This record gives sequence, C-alpha cells and structure tokens, in this order.
Amino acid sequence: MTSAHSKLYSDDVSLVVVVVDTNPFFWAAAALPFADFFANLVHFVNSLLLLNHLNRVVVIAAGVSSCAYIFDSNDASPSGGVGVMATFDKASRKVEEFIAQDARATAGNSSVASANAASLLSGALSLALCYIQRIFRSGTRHPQPRILCLQGSPDGPEQYVAVMNSIFSAQRSMVPIDSCIVGTQDSAFLQQASYITGGVYLKPQELNGLFQYLAAVFATDLHSRTFLRLPKTLGVDFRASCFCHKKTIDMGYVCSVCLSIFCKNQKKCSTCGSEFSRVMPDLNSMPDQSK
Repeated sequence: MTSAHSKLYSDDVSLVVVVVDTNPFFWAAAALPFADFFANLVHFVNSLLLLNHLNRVVVIAAGVSSCAYIFDSNDASPSGGVGVMATFDKASRKVEEFIAQDARATAGNSSVASANAASLLSGALSLALCYIQRIFRSGTRHPQPRILCLQGSPDGPEQYVAVMNSIFSAQRSMVPIDSCIVGTQDSAFLQQASYITGGVYLKPQELNGLFQYLAAVFATDLHSRTFLRLPKTLGVDFRASCFCHKKTIDMGYVCSVCLSIFCKNQKKCSTCGSEFSRVMPDLNSMPDQSK
C-alpha cells in the first residue's frame, strides 16, 4: 500500500511495531510453550534488524489488564546492531517483569474470567499508534511503519469500540496491521484490521515452524510486497459487538444518530440519549379528510 508520507521514507526501511500476546491463561493451555514462542520472536526481530541497519523494531506486550513497551531497537545499540543473546536476555527480563506485574493487576480484578480472558489488544494498538505518530513528528525522514500482532487469546467483545477506533486510526495514517494468529480460533478483530488497513492475516498451520512463517511473510517491507504473492484472507468476519451486553451479534439495532449497536430494541440510546420510541397517532381516530 502507498503511504501518504512516502516522500519522507526510503522504500526498504521499515519500522515494525510487534504486539505480543502474553496472556497467561492462553499460554497455560497452548500447544506451543511460551518460551519457544518467545525464542522464535527474538530470532525474527534480529532478522529484521539484519535486513537493513536502518530498520527499527519495537515490541509491545499485551497482558490481560495492562500493556507496555518491552523492547526498542533504537535504545539497544548506538550502531543499530543487536546480538541475539543480548536481545534475548534483555527482552526476557522485561517480559518476566511485565507478566508478574500484569498478574498482580489481574488478581485484583474480579471481573476477569480465566476461561475466556482476552488480552488488552485495544491498549496495545493505541500504544503502537502513539509510538508511530511520535516517529512521524521526530524528523524529516522516517522508516515505513507497520504493526504486527501476534495473537492467541480470544477476542474481547467489550473492546470492540476501542479496537475499531484504533483500526480506523491506522487506516487514516496508512499504517498496515499484519496479524499472525497462534491460537486455535480466528480473530474477527484482526481479520477486520488486516482487511481495512491492507495488511496480511495469517493463521499458521504448524506452530513448530513459526519462525519460517514470520520470516517468509512478515519480514518483507511494504515496497517488496508489491512483487510477492502473500497470503490472502479467504473470509472476513465483519460481525460487530453490541454496546449493551458486549456480545458479538449477527443482527441488531443501530442508533440513527450515533450509530451505536444494540442486540435488543431500546427505548433510549445509552450512548447519545436519543429517544427511539415515538407515540404514533391512531389512524382510526383521525377525522375523515376525504370530505
């Protein structure tokens, strides 16, 4: 896709913001251990930095109750070169600290159900977009930005509005959102994100070869993608979540003023306060106008 800021960028220089799902409830039952997953991620980050010494990579961890930056290649080395072991050790320590901090925050939240706990995807996307906007304003030349989401947890319907706002913000800034699903379920949020922003959506068939998927599909810069045949999503789940119960619905009611979505007929919009019920006159009691 062509960026609105293309005159400021080099074709093959990339800024990749990676959003990593660190939900402990998901990884406790996942087929791929988190340690192996994180090792593949570290090798992928180093491969991006080796492709071009001007490339930049930022990693954001998305937990159940919080999200935070855990790695920025711009702070790793003045020359831009980062060793595999140094990257792994530093990022591993930060991830462990973040997971412990997020676990303490989650333990105090009684509303979190461990069975279907979702990661804070909306917050992580907001952090990624804020970082990219800061890069936009930092100088005259910038790398081509894109976001890569490594997601395993199920979608959180209560985050629907915030996630869609982030998706449309990325679309407006012409920032593609790539998605790699490492869980058993497809993500309707990320399907829509990749479709709307022009990114790549992929659900690997074999997680033991995760690094090969990442290197072959997501390591390519935006300019090179125009010459490659990348995977395309066969179907996109465009279902929305209702504003009243935060559940995914097939059919619902839409407020004609603010476009809020409800699963049941409402007399008053809880978002903008518009009244839906109108008392219609009884046609049988009206005087005959034909005379």
